[in-house]
Amino acid sequence: MGKTTKTLAALAAVAIASLGLTGCAAGEAAPEAAGETLETLVLDYANWNPLSLVIKDQGWLEAELEAEGIAVEWVFSESSAKSNENLNAGATQIGSSAGAAAFVARANGADIQTFGVFSQPNWASLVVAEGSDIDSVDDLAGKKIAAASGTDPYFFLLQALDEAGIDLSEVEVVNLAHADGQKALEAGEVDVWAGLDPLTANSEQTAGSTIIYSNPTFASWGVLNTTPAFIAEHADVLEVVLAAYEKARAWIGENPDEAVSILAENAGFAPEIASVVLLERTNIDVSIIPGATQRAVLETILPVLVADGKVKSEESALEALDTLYDDSIAKLVG
Repeated sequence: MGKTTKTLAALAAVAIASLGLTGCAAGEAAPEAAGETLETLVLDYANWNPLSLVIKDQGWLEAELEAEGIAVEWVFSESSAKSNENLNAGATQIGSSAGAAAFVARANGADIQTFGVFSQPNWASLVVAEGSDIDSVDDLAGKKIAAASGTDPYFFLLQALDEAGIDLSEVEVVNLAHADGQKALEAGEVDVWAGLDPLTANSEQTAGSTIIYSNPTFASWGVLNTTPAFIAEHADVLEVVLAAYEKARAWIGENPDEAVSILAENAGFAPEIASVVLLERTNIDVSIIPGATQRAVLETILPVLVADGKVKSEESALEALDTLYDDSIAKLVG
């Protein structure tokens, strides 16, 4: 595939070695046969991944890949959990998620690797409805909390409770998709919502909801994931995708108002809400190369995940730390 084909041979041996360490989890789609031609690239886009929205809007991947005979198909992800589910089932080949969600998925047997970074977001927070008398994490014992299991807001909640010395058994966690969690909070069906932007910003503006706790150090970064098999077979395509992400990063910096409009239109929010999310709560000026910086966050939350039984074992979590990141393609781009 054009000049990017040169990348494939150089990366194949490394990626195949990574594949040999992990294997496919039970029930996963089998990887593509060696040498199989890629006809369609299926990747996700999400409102919490503004770079994906810009790439989709501008049609850069279509222009680059369709000239090489590869169609591009976009799939919407409403959460990290859904993104990883689609990737694990073979419904997508590239997914975006929170770093912690990818880590937990790999620790629990999913055939997933992180090959890029798209943002350092302050996207998760604990939110209460207008008029609530809850004003800190210390007040959460005995409360009903909405959180989408397997997502950064859920892991944010675990860390916040641990920091406050509140055991998970002392609260009632209701597993709801992000949008449903927002609705439940505003309807008075839960006391607290582990919210995700841009939904949180929307709830603040339209329903008077209040953030009672925010801590950007708990965020596990926004990352791009694929499978070891896809890295081995289609590193050249992944290089094109990462180059588009770098292009989007620069484009947003040069066109912030238009980027806000794209987010607002996709999320269905007012521009002022999208502006808060994109320009105030999302740092996109980050290195696309995954590695030690992201790993440090996961090392911090690993004991919490183990203690609460969110990973199979401490051993599987430690192995996932050592095998989650493949930086070989990002180093060619970043």
